[in-house]
Amino acid sequence: MRISSGMIFDAGVSGINRQTASLLHVQQQVSAGRRILTPSDDPVAAARALEVTQSSDVVAQTTKNQSSATSALGLEDAQLSSVSDLLANSRDLVIQAGNTNLTAMARKGIATQLRANFNQLLGLANATDGTGQHMFAGYMGSVTPFGGNVDAIISGAAADVTYSGDQGQRTLQVSPSRYLPISDSGSDVFQRISNGNGYFATTYSNGNTGTGIVASGSVTDPAAWSASASKNVAIRFTVTAGVTTYDLVDTATGNSLLTGGVAPAPLASQRAYQSGQPILLKSQGAEPPFDLGGSTTVTGAPATGDSFSITPSSSQSVFVTLARLIGALETPPGTPAVDAKYMNQLGFAVAGLDQASSNVLTVRAEVGSRMREVDSLGSLNDSLNLQYQQTLSGLQDLDYAKAITDLTRDQTNLQAAQQSFAKISQLSLFNYL
Repeated sequence: MRISSGMIFDAGVSGINRQTASLLHVQQQVSAGRRILTPSDDPVAAARALEVTQSSDVVAQTTKNQSSATSALGLEDAQLSSVSDLLANSRDLVIQAGNTNLTAMARKGIATQLRANFNQLLGLANATDGTGQHMFAGYMGSVTPFGGNVDAIISGAAADVTYSGDQGQRTLQVSPSRYLPISDSGSDVFQRISNGNGYFATTYSNGNTGTGIVASGSVTDPAAWSASASKNVAIRFTVTAGVTTYDLVDTATGNSLLTGGVAPAPLASQRAYQSGQPILLKSQGAEPPFDLGGSTTVTGAPATGDSFSITPSSSQSVFVTLARLIGALETPPGTPAVDAKYMNQLGFAVAGLDQASSNVLTVRAEVGSRMREVDSLGSLNDSLNLQYQQTLSGLQDLDYAKAITDLTRDQTNLQAAQQSFAKISQLSLFNYL
């Protein structure tokens, strides 16, 4: 095989270029601190590194979302805390209004304070977050959720304040598989509140002429309440020769529940009434038996024909509770019967405010549990991020000891190639002529 001078020069230059490229690649690795500069360096590791990087980016985004969720939930909790304080203040005013020595002017003064509380509560219900979205409007954050005024409810022109939001809960993705609610529907917070004691509500008949005052009552046997076929009951009073008795009547049929169907029950079958003593909402020996699993109390002196009704609890907004209370306070004192109705209204207001406070407390507990979940997910994200960084380090990071060794070797190889080329390039037959 003949080796020409051209071949010697081409091979020498090719070798030098190859050694230079190898040296440059190692130098770039050292400069970047990464083993993989292009996918061709390690296709499998490069593909795996891309997957891990994408997962790490998702974790980084959900971490930002967690911060936003914590901010939104903290703001909602602050608003609900203000609502709780406002309801507690209103309850204190109701207790104050129960003083029988209050004048009409003093009642109006309390009513004025409660009007301010009503308007403040309406403002809290229409509160916005830092982005201008209404917190209690559901998905319709740009819409002011609640509208109305106390006078419209008192006069009967409106049954309640109007709610223009929806039932949705805005969510944020706080982990790859978890979407966390960061808001609550205003109707759930302020309107869907059970009246009475949560099982049944008590009220008086507008035609009552006595001074009886009914309590909200309680249910001690929920199973009996659920099993009872008759849940709409009236407690009707009869006064004969100074003795007051009462009958329990099914308001749907008018039949006595104490005797199992006689309407009304004979006086001998009715129960004796004592002010403040529990009235058991059950029959004794009647067929069919009747048992609501609870009781209530009536204080004062009911007159013949007076009645108090018991109906299953329904939803009543806190705005209606406050409006009815204000209306009662603004009604001038009158006869003992009128004053008894006033005291009944105060009792209903206390029960309604207690139910509203309990509902707000439940919502706050849910908000707190979400905030705790965000904290837990934040710790998980920190652990995931650390794991992803360790995985990427194993895939991409440079072994500096090996790289420096390779760099020194490649420098030596390049120098050897250059020096050997310089010597070989001088070989020529003309030097010996």
